[in-house]
Amino acid sequence: MTQLRFSQTSLAPCLLLFAALALAGCGSSSINSATSANKPTGASFVTGTDAPMAAVTSFSVVVNSIAATDASGNSVQLLSGSPTVDFARFNGLNTLLDMNDVAAGTYTSVTISLGNATIGYLNTTSGGAPTVVSEPATLTTSSVTVPLANPLVVSTTGAPVGLHVDFKLSKSIQVDSNGQITGMVNPTFTVDAVANTDVKAHIDEFTAAVVSVNVNAQSFVIQRPDGHQFTVNVNGQTEWDGNSSLSQLTSSSIVQISGQIDKASSTLNADEVDVLSQQGFFASGQITYVSPASGPATSFDLYVRGLLPATTGLTLGQIAQVDLSGSEKYSIYWMHDQLALYLFNQSELLAGQDVAVGGPASGAANAQSVSVHRIALRDWGFNGTVVAGSESSGNQTFQIQVNGFAGVLIPQTVTVRLTGETEFREGWTGMSDLTDGAKVRVVGVLLKDPTSGQTVLLGHYVDNMNN
Repeated sequence: MTQLRFSQTSLAPCLLLFAALALAGCGSSSINSATSANKPTGASFVTGTDAPMAAVTSFSVVVNSIAATDASGNSVQLLSGSPTVDFARFNGLNTLLDMNDVAAGTYTSVTISLGNATIGYLNTTSGGAPTVVSEPATLTTSSVTVPLANPLVVSTTGAPVGLHVDFKLSKSIQVDSNGQITGMVNPTFTVDAVANTDVKAHIDEFTAAVVSVNVNAQSFVIQRPDGHQFTVNVNGQTEWDGNSSLSQLTSSSIVQISGQIDKASSTLNADEVDVLSQQGFFASGQITYVSPASGPATSFDLYVRGLLPATTGLTLGQIAQVDLSGSEKYSIYWMHDQLALYLFNQSELLAGQDVAVGGPASGAANAQSVSVHRIALRDWGFNGTVVAGSESSGNQTFQIQVNGFAGVLIPQTVTVRLTGETEFREGWTGMSDLTDGAKVRVVGVLLKDPTSGQTVLLGHYVDNMNN
């Protein structure tokens, strides 16, 4: 039986940085430089997301700092280091970004300081494979201060609190009268203080390399590119995709995890684990082109958003060609039976799908001829508008016209299918909230119906984007 697992939220007793992208982490016991050693500290976290526009594939910017300030002007830093963030990488999904302790207090505003930035966008030619073009971005301001409608109250006791940071891509990137990108960016953020019970604090997607495995303790250690390590706990309720198991993990494994932070031990309790690679190489992103267009594919183009390690022939932000031999192993994140093989295989690849590929690093030496052993279909957020008259509560379906970057890849109408586990968010509670023409984001897996060939989106989250 197909199982869909959408877990509830729990947080750790330290600063947790969640975002819609994977970035550098920090130690669970580390103290931010802005926090004095003798000042009480408490727990908080940050989540982030974005709202894509037109054909923009990425907006990468150096985040110099994120600081919270109280009414007396005292500030604490919420981010370790100065990571480069692609605010368009994930859409509607959270991943673990950072952990820190911060000084206890009541913070009423947040200041985000930005550095150098670039814009990437999809360039399409009729009948040909799309390409990605990048250009430097000019920021109208490098520092944005956002007052909090409800203050962020960090306490030395009690549950963690945090921030949800929403970068408004469509309002930030400027276009001319013809709709062409100008290169100017007016950084626009919405920042809200959130409680630890908020579902946005659940880690939807966290990818890292396995360092060690302890079968007796039912745990393993992972390491991200920045060198920071996390201990991951599994149990009888943990779902393993593709018939994998803890005993199969090695130091060459790369995994994707979803779950929650254990607030007592600052370890990660996994509710889902997918082995993306057993041979030390993985890349992820959107499929932009499939060849041939029908029947078993012989290759597809992948817009690379995630990459481990960074020493292969691939680079972030490029379009690589993945060659298919027919022997690859296919899987769908959170789907654990033979139905996954029926819905996703060499004949069911589709432009717009978010996938992870894995194999030996030697197979990724040439970005225009990448060979892999595993291909996993994953959740991604698709923005669009509800097609008039398409809502069917009886069938639990509705249709959307996808827009933004994904809309360039998916010009056809998409049927959204809901399950008993689909969650409505951002003020919506169910199908009855949908109206003709409403702006919506559906986070889920994009599929080609094996019988009809139509494009179907299995909804994990359905978000109200009309605010």
